Amino acid sequence: MKDYSRREALKLAAAGAAVLAGGSNVLFAAKEAPLVKPVKNVRIALQLYSVRRSCGKDFDKVLAGVAKMGYSGVEFAGYHKYGKDPKALKKRLDDLGLVAACTHIGTGSFTNPKNIQKTIDFHKTIGCKYLVAPGDGSFCHPERSKKLADDFNKAAEALKKVGMACGYHNHSREMKKAAGETTKSWFDLFAERTCQDVVLQQDVGWTVHAGADPVAFIKRYPGRYKVQHFKPTMVKGKGTRSIIGEDSVPWKEVITASYDVGGAEWFTIEQESYLKGKSDMECSEMSLVGLKKILKAMGKSCK
Repeated sequence: MKDYSRREALKLAAAGAAVLAGGSNVLFAAKEAPLVKPVKNVRIALQLYSVRRSCGKDFDKVLAGVAKMGYSGVEFAGYHKYGKDPKALKKRLDDLGLVAACTHIGTGSFTNPKNIQKTIDFHKTIGCKYLVAPGDGSFCHPERSKKLADDFNKAAEALKKVGMACGYHNHSREMKKAAGETTKSWFDLFAERTCQDVVLQQDVGWTVHAGADPVAFIKRYPGRYKVQHFKPTMVKGKGTRSIIGEDSVPWKEVITASYDVGGAEWFTIEQESYLKGKSDMECSEMSLVGLKKILKAMGKSCK
């Protein structure tokens, strides 16, 4: 599989890749919210986009460093030298005691009939269950957004049969009010139009950046936040620096909701702001330490 950057993934998705034929747009808003049992253990992964500069220099060294920090898993944003060798990548992860928690790939990788089997085969091999699109140009479009939701529903149905799932990762624009709506955001519309099997990978940092409440989204769509993004984020007047526990995100409230009703399996740290004099690896480790400190203080179990 071809390695690509986050920006390239967004371009790929926005290009409007071919989608599964047939089907209809179905609104799921009328469904009763599912009963979600509180989770007991959540694992912590690192989105490797956080350390993309280091990955470009020595990917194997980065994986070893991430494992040494104490992360349980990684979320991919490209596979570097392993793009055509999933077996070797799985061995590397196993040797380091890491799990492929999730991956960020273009929407067409799992909605296009020509691509989906190849995508399934690669990610089955590396043990990666969750396939998440890190953006799509149709998501915030008045008309195309309906078709996009339908594509995700059909992909989710196909992936569920092989023990996998697809999902969507937001930035700030998706949390803004949707065109023609008085209260609902684009994220709300997508959640309502997609079935329970479509994962909502909320990036709580981007949600806070958009001026929205990440906790409210978790409670509104329970059980759908299997691999939530924990991005340290600063907003004016709150926090001191962009490290988890020192920033502007209400972490205790987010964590409580994630355990109680979010259905969390992974908390995936994404570090996109770096302290002066500190490397991407160092800042990623600092946020891990910060998150574990909060979890310990709350009496929450994590791996």
